[in-house]
Amino acid sequence: MLDILIHGGTLIDGTGAPRRRIDVGIRGGTVVAVGELQSEAAHRRIDAQGLIVAPGFIDCHTHDDLLLLEHPAAHPKLLQGVTTVVSGNCGVSLAPMAPGAPPSLLSASVDKPAAPLRRHPTMAAYMADLVAAQPAVNAAVLVGHTTLRQHTMDDLDRVATAAETARMQAALQEALDAGAIGLSTGVYYPQARAATTQELIDVAEPLRDGAGLITMHIRDEGDAIDEALREALAVGRAVNAPLVLSHHKLIGSANHGGSMRTLALVEQAARSQSVCMDCYPYVASSTMLLPARVAVSSDVRITWSSAEPEAAGRSLFTMAAERGIDPTTLAQQLVPGGAIYFAMSDEDVDRILAHPLVMIGSDGLPHDPVPHPRLWGTFPRVLGHYVRQRRLLALEAAIHKMTGLTARRFGLAARGELRVGAAADVTVFDAERVLDGATFDVPIAAPTGIRWVLVNGRIAVEDGRQADDRAGQVLRRVRT
Repeated sequence: MLDILIHGGTLIDGTGAPRRRIDVGIRGGTVVAVGELQSEAAHRRIDAQGLIVAPGFIDCHTHDDLLLLEHPAAHPKLLQGVTTVVSGNCGVSLAPMAPGAPPSLLSASVDKPAAPLRRHPTMAAYMADLVAAQPAVNAAVLVGHTTLRQHTMDDLDRVATAAETARMQAALQEALDAGAIGLSTGVYYPQARAATTQELIDVAEPLRDGAGLITMHIRDEGDAIDEALREALAVGRAVNAPLVLSHHKLIGSANHGGSMRTLALVEQAARSQSVCMDCYPYVASSTMLLPARVAVSSDVRITWSSAEPEAAGRSLFTMAAERGIDPTTLAQQLVPGGAIYFAMSDEDVDRILAHPLVMIGSDGLPHDPVPHPRLWGTFPRVLGHYVRQRRLLALEAAIHKMTGLTARRFGLAARGELRVGAAADVTVFDAERVLDGATFDVPIAAPTGIRWVLVNGRIAVEDGRQADDRAGQVLRRVRT
């Protein structure tokens, strides 16, 4: 007898193949049958007539490190149909973190602003806490290069010494042995900007020949983006490791349209090395409040500020006009803080989102008091706005970017496809109704159209409402 039978729906299996009307049978957390199964006995039957049955979505770019521990129900992701998240991106992870490590970037990305950090001296310790928390979604974890620097070095404004590099290598290897899937970098940010290309290559040595992957927030996403891309590609080639270019975008009006050039550069590299990209479906980014970033933005919204907590949710430009000062000057007064930057073009976002080497990742910051809407809306926005309303992508292609492509690139075995033998991570949605509810003005809002979500064969969302069941697992990378 089946545990669950999903019948009458239209299956899009995550491979990019055309949709088909077919049933899915689940037993013991695994897909055990795909076919005409109406006569099969089942403890639970889900009527998917008129609905799309797809693999659970994989958010390949998150900062959910602490969210998974303190709020393991993970409802911003589950209600979008996300069943797996990849955390530890942009050079920042919660482990390994030395007791005396400074907060800086860490508090802005993976922890609550102005709150004590939850420290894990080893990745094994973090993984143990993660398993104990029993998150509602599956989780795969990266090790942050910035975190390794903070764990190892007493001065981040310089290149690591040979001895420090050796200690970072050892810590990375220890993390891989504990279950981490790879290394992330964030040389865009001050805490890692002093690192040279050679330092990145040396630290990444344990990843050689596909022992893990590298995700890179590159050094520049504006005027010097070509050079930054070449640096990232060189790091991946040097250790022969799969490379993911994080949240690919072009910032500043002077660079709008440049995606034609940058995508061609990556395409050329992909002929001789393993490389792909992720992106989110918005023209605005979100990160630390960086005064230098203000100058290339058409608007900036504050997500948090230690100096003026009441500024959260307000336009920096409006506040500056009210006070009769320059926006950059005001930004300097509001740091430390976080912000949303409107600095990209719709044309570049369209071109990048549609590219076959691009996956979907939210890059949401769950601890911002007034977050970017991508935290709650990324995946339904792709399906509703870009597939149904804009017709930028076919539905099969969009789901492939959210599922099978991501699972293959990140080495997540038995995920991302609905086939016999695969893990029963399933999202059932109404293709005619699915849409993001979160906006820049109301950023915390559930989407519509996501009907059922199953994680490892257990119902996590039913009729659009979250169930009280946490069936997520900690995932390890499988070499591909």
